[in-house]
Amino acid sequence: MANEDVAPVMGLERALFPKDAWTEDMLRGELSEPTRHYYVADRGGELLGYAGLRAVPPEGDVQTIAVRADAQGHGLGARLLTTLLAEAQERGVTEMFLEVRSDNPRARELYRRFGFGEIGVRRKYYRDADAVVMRRSATPAERSGEERIR
Repeated sequence: MANEDVAPVMGLERALFPKDAWTEDMLRGELSEPTRHYYVADRGGELLGYAGLRAVPPEGDVQTIAVRADAQGHGLGARLLTTLLAEAQERGVTEMFLEVRSDNPRARELYRRFGFGEIGVRRKYYRDADAVVMRRSATPAERSGEERIR
C-alpha cells in the first residue's frame, strides 16, 4: 500500500465498517510504522480490497482484511491472508493473532481454514459486537524455512 492508495482505501473502509472505520490518521500512522506491512488488491486500478500485518517476531497480528462487497466470495480474502502469512513467515513470525467480529461467521470460517483457532473473546471490542480472538502457530515446515514464498 502506498500513499496514493489511502483515499480509496478509506472510502472502502468507511463503506465496509461504518461503525468501526479507522480514521485516515490511523491508517497513515500504520503505514509509517516499520513493523507494519499493508497490501492492496486491485483490478485495472480499481481497489478491490486491502490487508495489513503487524510483525514483531515471534508474534504477528492481522490488523485488517477488507474486500469490497461485490468482490467477496471469489477467494480474494484468502489471497490477501495468504500474502500476510507469507510476509509474516519471511519476517520470522511464528505466532499469528487476530480479532474478528463475533457476528462475522464468514471471516471466522476463512481464518479457521487457514489454521486459526479461537482462544478468547474481547467483550465490546467493537462498538456493537464482541471480538473473537484467534491464534495460528506456524507449522514445523514454516518454522524451519522449508516453505518459502518469494
